[in-house]
Amino acid sequence: MKRVRIYVTGRVQGVFFRVYTRDMARQLAICGYVRNLPDGRVEIVAEGTEDSLRKIATWAKNEGSPYSRIASTKEVWEDIEKPQFSDFQITY
Repeated sequence: MKRVRIYVTGRVQGVFFRVYTRDMARQLAICGYVRNLPDGRVEIVAEGTEDSLRKIATWAKNEGSPYSRIASTKEVWEDIEKPQFSDFQITY
């Protein structure tokens, strides 16, 4: 099993980016969370199959919510033995 942390920079706060991320993650059967960071970025922490995680990373880089403007993303990948999350949530 894999985990990826995705940091999204641009106009991603106040444009329903977290809601769209949660909905996409649930469609892909990904567990984890999404949250706004104080510096204006959004952090996505996602666990699942590598294929599903690559799909959400591509989505976060190229699509996002309809009103978002994504400037860049950074991905940090990890191998994990045991999942930490049982669903996908918006956290604060």
